[in-house]
Amino acid sequence: GFEADDLIATYARLACEAKATTTIVSSDKDLMQLVGNGVTMYDTMKDKRIGAAEVMEKFGVGPDKVIEVQALIGDSSDNVPGVPGIGVKTAAQLIGEYGDLETLLKRASEIKQDKRRQTLIDNAELARISKRLVTLDQNVPLEVPVDQLAVHAPDYKNLIAFLKAMEFNTITRRVAEKSGIDASAIEADAKLSSSDPPPARLSSPPAPAGDLFAPAPDAALKPAAKEDTNGALTPISLAAARAEAARKQKIDRSKYECVRTLGRLKAWIARAYDVGVVAVDTETTSLDPMQAGLCGFSLAVAPNEACYVPVGHQKEGGDGLFAAGLAPDQIPEVDALAALKPLLEDKSILKIAQNMKYDWLVFAQRGIEIQGYDDTMLISYVLDAGKGGHGMDDLAKRWLDHDTIHFHHVAGSGKSQVTFDCVAIDKATDYAAEDADVTLRLWNALKPRLAAERVTSVYETLERAMPSVLARIERRGISIDRQVLSRLSGEFAQKQGALEDEIKALAGEPLNPGSPKQLGDILFGKMGLPGGTKTKTGQWSTGARELEDLAEQGHALPRKILDWRQVSKLRSTYTEALPTYVNPTTHRVHTSYALAATSTGRLSSSEPNLQNIPVRTEEGRKIRRAFVADPGMKLVSADYSQIELRLLSEVAEVPTLRQAFKDGVDIHAMTASEIFGVPVKDMPSEVRRRAKAINFGIIYGISSFGLAAQLGIDKSEAGAYIKKYFERFPGIRDYMDETREFCRVNGYVLTLFGRKCHYPDIKASNPSIRSFNERAAINARLQGSAADIIRRAMMRIEPALEEAKLKAQMLLQVHDELIFEVPDDEVKDTIAIVKELMESAPHPAVALNVPLQVDARAADNWDEAH
Repeated sequence: GFEADDLIATYARLACEAKATTTIVSSDKDLMQLVGNGVTMYDTMKDKRIGAAEVMEKFGVGPDKVIEVQALIGDSSDNVPGVPGIGVKTAAQLIGEYGDLETLLKRASEIKQDKRRQTLIDNAELARISKRLVTLDQNVPLEVPVDQLAVHAPDYKNLIAFLKAMEFNTITRRVAEKSGIDASAIEADAKLSSSDPPPARLSSPPAPAGDLFAPAPDAALKPAAKEDTNGALTPISLAAARAEAARKQKIDRSKYECVRTLGRLKAWIARAYDVGVVAVDTETTSLDPMQAGLCGFSLAVAPNEACYVPVGHQKEGGDGLFAAGLAPDQIPEVDALAALKPLLEDKSILKIAQNMKYDWLVFAQRGIEIQGYDDTMLISYVLDAGKGGHGMDDLAKRWLDHDTIHFHHVAGSGKSQVTFDCVAIDKATDYAAEDADVTLRLWNALKPRLAAERVTSVYETLERAMPSVLARIERRGISIDRQVLSRLSGEFAQKQGALEDEIKALAGEPLNPGSPKQLGDILFGKMGLPGGTKTKTGQWSTGARELEDLAEQGHALPRKILDWRQVSKLRSTYTEALPTYVNPTTHRVHTSYALAATSTGRLSSSEPNLQNIPVRTEEGRKIRRAFVADPGMKLVSADYSQIELRLLSEVAEVPTLRQAFKDGVDIHAMTASEIFGVPVKDMPSEVRRRAKAINFGIIYGISSFGLAAQLGIDKSEAGAYIKKYFERFPGIRDYMDETREFCRVNGYVLTLFGRKCHYPDIKASNPSIRSFNERAAINARLQGSAADIIRRAMMRIEPALEEAKLKAQMLLQVHDELIFEVPDDEVKDTIAIVKELMESAPHPAVALNVPLQVDARAADNWDEAH
């Protein structure tokens, strides 16, 4: 929750009080306020000592006045606004004359220069905020006293255990060689696992995993103070101050530059190296990064310091279909990218993007892999999942109070819309440069909140690496067998026709099953079936819920209509649509994953959606057969077995469920035995099926009505089953009650890894909305924890396969399942690595009491592998 500079300032103060001399190894100007009284700095790059004289040379004042000058000049790279138009020389002169910032602001009316006087009066509050931002906190509570930091010989065994747990393989090997210890004989996280407490219950939520400054569990329920007793900024108020500073710096598009020469581009790149942070955005001809043409890219290094580099705009008159040729005065794409490549691939320069996955793919298609990045969309997602959108337009309005230029403002809309390469370059510059500028400002406003709200580890360990992981998956794509799909399409068409005949016979007249109006008129008008309600337009409602209710009551026509809709959807969405998604260059299907689309951390896919192919129906499994491995390869499916039930037994602390999972018992048979009193060895399949429905239904907050409908039994009987379930497993009821109450108090629930899933409508006055949010919150901690676990696995698997020199590649992620394409002769080794990493994915952040199980198989197509 504190910055490194504050820790350094506190240790320096303590050292001074102990009459020690202190050297701060840094050239950071923010630390120069500490120089003096036995404190000096050392710039390793220049091999230069920095004392009071050097500070005076840089700021024109002594170390004791540095913060006064910094408050006036600001720092755009750190989002410190300062006072516009005042540089170092003027600031030093003013502080030298008036003594300090507050005196200067109180006597600003005495200043003779009109412009200087007015700008100080107008920006007095900004200057005060700036002073608070640049003033280091010298009273940070320290977990490790300064006298414990003396150099000592390492505890090599614990050091090796730690290095192995963190997977620092090279350093582990070097330390083992130096100490003469056999690293293989030391357990990876021996020290960590012995000291880590078990995951806390929701009544005392755990701090995010990996947060070194985590509060005691009950502290998470207490409101954070905005200022301490000394008036110093706390992490939360510091974050708020930076957000406010970002909001107050108004966007001025007149300052943006259109870069048309290689020399100017290189100057911008040099500026990015100088600042160390650069926002990047691409403009393209398509939303599909695999096929998009590059129109240009924008860079921003400070608020209002942004540019656009056009490389592929057409002359006026081009429309993308009949090109008029490239517009003049653009840097050739190959030259611009050659200049940009070293910057984007330099890990030491932080690249910032809004939805980095898209830009990563665009550049990857051109031979550039972005290294060292932040994603403002994902930072927002970690902070506020479930509280609103995470798109740039929404975030700009919410955090910067700024209305961005929308795409249709420059490219038109409807039939008159053009691709971006046909947008005039001057309009494109305002639009594109603003995107980069806003992205940088959002980063300045949102990034400090991660530490202040104790979710830094969630972003760093669960989100930050995912854009490149998913981009590589999307780029690889997967092969489909068009002939299989063609045959299935024919089968589904025949089945549709047969169902239409049956529907016509049941209706007693011709009926189009795809017409809601005709359906409503016959079901609720002609046939007079119960439960009919009308929409705002006056038509009968014939949604899935209404038809399912009627089908469960034994009415044949609604059931046939539901069957027809299912087959129709499979045919239109998959068997006929999938071939249209085949990339003409790769001849594979490339889905797109959305990282910030759910409140629980679960991924969703689109174009095409490969996560909604039904797996429990024969038709759905037939579609999976069309996803095939290339010759000489196999598809490997690795699937977590009952992961959410295992997590339920973990967080609800249910001993019988935990033990069953540890012993490898059939969990549904065991549940049936507990509830219905039937011995496991004599378990009828129907009884097991009922227990399975209850097990999975409980996770999603199923009601007695819902369970009755699912099992085809009376509501009272279903209610008795649920009551008996909670009697046998009381911890589950406690977990649900605690989760519900925790969410009402805080507005969110926590996954085992500290992800916050917000449900602000849990206090809604509408009972239906409130009930939905309660069920969602109860499920979110389980589903969110499962999503976190598979993310951790995905991040680790690729490096592990590469280290093992295996050619397997991850192609798909579908909920709790990962799909790989593997050479025939590497299947066994690949499965071993994948299973081990997926089953150990929670470690070392969370030590589960229940073992995770992964089922992995290889086959020529997805269905056979699953």
